[in-house]
Amino acid sequence: MHSGSVHDRSGTYSQVEQQLSLDAFPSPDELWQRYRQWQDLQGVSEDLLTSAYFIEIGGKEPRYYQQLAVNRTVEAVARGQKRCLLVMATGTGKTFTVFNIIWRLWKTKVARRVLYLADRNILVDQTIVNDFRPFGGVMTKLDRRLVDETGRIDTSYEIYLGLYQALIGSKDREDLYTKFPRDFFDLVVIDECHRGSAAEDSNWRQILDYFAAAIQVGLTATPKETEYVSNIDYFGKPIFEYSLKRGIEDGFLAPFRKLQVDLDQDLLGWKPAAGEYDDRGQLIEQRDYNLRDYDRSIVFDQRTQLVAEYITNFLHTGDPMRKTIIFCEDVDHAERMRQALVNIDLNRELVQADRRYIMRITGDDKEGKAQLDHFINPKEAFPVITTTSKLMTTGIDAQTCQVVVLDRRIESMTEFKQIIGRGTRLRPDYGKNFFTIIDFRNATQRFNDPDWDGPAIQDDDYGKETQSQVEDETEVLKRSMTTMA
Repeated sequence: MHSGSVHDRSGTYSQVEQQLSLDAFPSPDELWQRYRQWQDLQGVSEDLLTSAYFIEIGGKEPRYYQQLAVNRTVEAVARGQKRCLLVMATGTGKTFTVFNIIWRLWKTKVARRVLYLADRNILVDQTIVNDFRPFGGVMTKLDRRLVDETGRIDTSYEIYLGLYQALIGSKDREDLYTKFPRDFFDLVVIDECHRGSAAEDSNWRQILDYFAAAIQVGLTATPKETEYVSNIDYFGKPIFEYSLKRGIEDGFLAPFRKLQVDLDQDLLGWKPAAGEYDDRGQLIEQRDYNLRDYDRSIVFDQRTQLVAEYITNFLHTGDPMRKTIIFCEDVDHAERMRQALVNIDLNRELVQADRRYIMRITGDDKEGKAQLDHFINPKEAFPVITTTSKLMTTGIDAQTCQVVVLDRRIESMTEFKQIIGRGTRLRPDYGKNFFTIIDFRNATQRFNDPDWDGPAIQDDDYGKETQSQVEDETEVLKRSMTTMA
């Protein structure tokens, strides 16, 4: 008689591990009933628990961890849980995961009407045409175009996708979301829920409070936990987590190299001489300046030049067409960085061939913003190098971005992980098997989180530079210094 080993994590067997003959093995139906008992799912609709994922012929299927996230959420809803938090690293397909959550709850009529909230217009538009496309004609973008002349909103749709900002009113207009009855939506999904909705006094939080009767599912790569803001306090502990480290180990996310670049001036700081003036003729405040001040309260043009030269040399050492995002302190810094890059001899020929080789993509630059879709499209070569401030921090699917440059002061672990997430997509079909972080602001050390991120694929000293080869750098920086307006 053949036998096998049984491992029991539910506690329904008398022993955690035991040997059973094949005849004594429980049947699939018995295992299912034991699972339901273990997960407190007795009396729950069989149709809901066994409902199918959406699988398009010839299309993608949910990965194993996405299935786990969907199942955990559906089971939590089945048990009557009203708030659920999913924490999944950037690049792991949160939107496709939540689509399948909605699909199963919608098809089984547990959630007949659904509101999906995001804080970036591009997130809503991409979601409608990509992952949510199977909803077809029952889906619409929620904005004021749905309001008729009498002030009534169109309630004929079942799936609504909207911007927080579009739903909040102003002095001249009432809140759009209040045109729906409080119990209109059965399910509210909050994408990037660390942004705004976690704060009790946030304008966005009032939308969640208004639809408090609905099931609410929050999605984030970085739950925000501070003295004033807490995702966990609102949603409860995550019902599912999938880290960058796990995604790399599983082969779904790109591993990373980390280059820590320490300029002499950054390490030493700087203090002006008594009575020293800037190049605008203004007296410089006599105090110690350091990285917290650079490109905010004080500007060193030569420092910007050195950063631009380092990035350029790095790219031209390998493939200069590697898509790169440079995160700068603000719009002014992003423009100065763009100009410095354009004027470097190594870049000149590429810029002359196509001026989009280097672009500033910031919220105030219409020309640059118009190039954002081209940058994130793997099939388009240009733009290659982008300088930005906050616009590209979150919500863009830059699948082929191979270099992430940090030259801005990062305030929190949440912000750091969002920025790093721009590089985590894995696209070997476009030659992207890993990405590189070039850090000029010591952020990778400040926000080191090995349990979530895992180790870099080379040690921390790889490529470490002090730029000591630049002669008398301190004096050069002094001469090029200007204070910011």
